[in-house]
Amino acid sequence: MPNRWKCVCAYDGAGFCGWQSQAGGTAVQDVIEARLAGIFGRPIRIHGSGRTDAGVHARGQVFHFDGAWRHGPGRLLAAVRHRLPAGIQIRSIRRVPDTFHARFDASGKVYSYDLFLGDADPFTRPFCWQVSPDLDLAALMRAAAALRGRHDFRAFSAWNGAERGDTVRDLRRLDVARRGRRVRLTFEADGFLYKMVRSMVGALVSVGQGKLPPEKIGALLGSRVRTPAVQTAPPQGLFLQRVFYA
Repeated sequence: MPNRWKCVCAYDGAGFCGWQSQAGGTAVQDVIEARLAGIFGRPIRIHGSGRTDAGVHARGQVFHFDGAWRHGPGRLLAAVRHRLPAGIQIRSIRRVPDTFHARFDASGKVYSYDLFLGDADPFTRPFCWQVSPDLDLAALMRAAAALRGRHDFRAFSAWNGAERGDTVRDLRRLDVARRGRRVRLTFEADGFLYKMVRSMVGALVSVGQGKLPPEKIGALLGSRVRTPAVQTAPPQGLFLQRVFYA
């Protein structure tokens, strides 16, 4: 009988067309599935906790798969890691009950987004959004307060009705922390809509740039309508940090 395995992985999204399998085979899912097929001698389908777009990174993406393996999780971890590209790392593997589902059992997620005030060096630039050094962080933080809590986030997503049946989410945490010229925004919620984090970041940066007044964020949220006032932040500053399970 196949066992069910829960895996945590990290990846640099710059070299892939996103998490979800694509026809060209260049998604993170495609690469991992190809490695598993080589180990198990048959096609293996993996199920992730959710999708990340092209260019988005992860430190704690979770997926599961079924496969018969007699040698324990340590040997399986070593086998899966072998020959994976440098941009993907399987951080852990453990056996779980066959009722576990990486997506449907998730109770929350944490994303972070990194801004850099001014010109970043070549080792930082691929993992941040470079913005003006005079970004008004005080205004940005005042605007962020309107987003915390349980709201309908339709105005801050690219939601098209094809995903889950509603656009209400509980944004439990939105922290803004500065260290030198790096600013990190951390978001924790029971779930996220398509491009929700990048939309919130884009709108908050517009506030910090003086393009939107801080009180406009609450008005946009209440309107439940996506408008051009909400820009989508570029993907390279976004990281899926952690997925929670009950």
